Amino acid sequence: MAEPVPVRCPCCRRDHLFASPVYPCACGAPLAPPLVRAAPPERITHRTWTDDWVTVRCAECGRQDQWPQPELGCPCGTVLRIPVRPVSTPVPAGRSFTEPPARIPLPRTAAVPRPSFRPVTIRTARDAVTAATRYLQWLGFRDVVQPDTRPASGTDLRAQGLIARVDPSTRPATLRDVECLWLSGMSASAATVFFSLAGYENDARSRADGVGVPLFVMDLTGSPQPVNGPADALVAVGA
Repeated sequence: MAEPVPVRCPCCRRDHLFASPVYPCACGAPLAPPLVRAAPPERITHRTWTDDWVTVRCAECGRQDQWPQPELGCPCGTVLRIPVRPVSTPVPAGRSFTEPPARIPLPRTAAVPRPSFRPVTIRTARDAVTAATRYLQWLGFRDVVQPDTRPASGTDLRAQGLIARVDPSTRPATLRDVECLWLSGMSASAATVFFSLAGYENDARSRADGVGVPLFVMDLTGSPQPVNGPADALVAVGA
């Protein structure tokens, strides 16, 4: 577990203890973005793709990946971005990342790591659906199909116990889009996943966090990226 650091909200002056979330590296080792102790947090007033992601280096294999920027929601309503130590910081003495270890032992309870996802370049709406289908299969969902009925907000994909929506439009997904998908999942007793090319409106993301709908954003390389906690959890454990 990552060591918590003290964080003071600059708006209400309330003190918190914040621990960085832990993610699984591709090598199987647990990975937590290293927080900068005593660094002042930044209040989030608007979001950009660059600010929402941070590069983190695995302490075991040296791999560098993009992970969600740690955030803290204060009860006063302020959302804070917690500073992370950049990967340019020198490696501690005695450790070298020039070569990965020959074998990295996994915890006895750890699942076998999935192979790297192979993205699909997105040029059309059909490509976006194909990319989402392959990503769901990569997560472990089987028999992913596209029903004949198409909702107004995009394209549905179905698998056993799953309804996924793919929105290839150029507008951010709305609160109504997320709620419609969630209600469809409730009525079918199925899990739900949302893929969007243009991201999500703030109230849509808040609602998804509240009801546990994983949200993914796809860029034109066809590599879905999780943008909320339920999506991070889905990537971590798979189907």
